[in-house]
Parts: sequence; structure tokens; C-alpha cells
Amino acid sequence: MTMSSGTGGTMYGFLACKAGQFMTPTVITVERQTTIGQLGALFEKHDFNAFPVMEDGKVLGLVSKFDFLRTFAFTSSQMVPHYDDLMSRRVADLMTEAIVHVDPTLPLTRVLQLMVSLKMRSLPVMTTEGRLVGMISREDVMRALRETTAELR
Repeated sequence: MTMSSGTGGTMYGFLACKAGQFMTPTVITVERQTTIGQLGALFEKHDFNAFPVMEDGKVLGLVSKFDFLRTFAFTSSQMVPHYDDLMSRRVADLMTEAIVHVDPTLPLTRVLQLMVSLKMRSLPVMTTEGRLVGMISREDVMRALRETTAELR
């Protein structure tokens, strides 16, 4: 394995990357009335960490795998609900409403900083007008790192 010397050019490709270049443009969304059962089926079918919750063309929040799993975490002081009762609960009960989103022109370095500081696996990518155009995940950022530094290996 040879590495270039001098200034190296190692991370410059990654530094130039923007969220819009590496986001997943095909976004599956759910509604507030989507049941936990339907949400679980979507997580099984699609390899996504989270789904934006939309209504009337507006993003209302985000529901993640963590939110889904938290539905099944009980404390010793709680009565264990019946499985069917849990599965009929709505996304509105567990979604996160105050969501952080990123602009498609935001540098991936900033996206990565947000993911690390907020401990988020994925973020919605939205235009300044509030239109959802994609999702960017940790896996997308890792792919960008791989692709932009491939010539160095």
C-alpha cells in the first residue's frame, strides 16, 4: 500500500461532498395514523433507520427503529400491554416532532458532525422551502468516505 506524501490530498474529496450528492432520494414516508404493526412491516421490508412522518405534504416528524423498539421496553412497574394493543398504537404516539433536517447543499462534514453530536442514524434532507428531497444516513456518509478516498488505497 502506497500513500502519497506532502499535502497528501487524502480527505479533500470528502470535504467537497454535499448531502444532496450522497442522500437516498427515494424516501418512504408514513402518516401519524400508521400503526406500529404497519411500521414494523416497513422496517422489515426496507433497510432504513427512520421514516419521515408526513401529512398534507409537510414533514411533521421522524419515527426511527429506536422509537419502534422503545414501544416494547417495559419497566418492572409497568403492566405489560397485550401485543395486539401495542401493534395497533399509532406512529403519532412515538414519533419525534422536533426534528433536525439538513439542506442538500450542506457539506457532509457538517452532516457527520450533526449525526455524531445528536446520536442520529439518519436525517431528512429538505429544501429551504421545506420540501423533503431525501434522507441521509450514516451508511451514506460511509459510502462517501469510501468513494472519495478509494484512489488513496
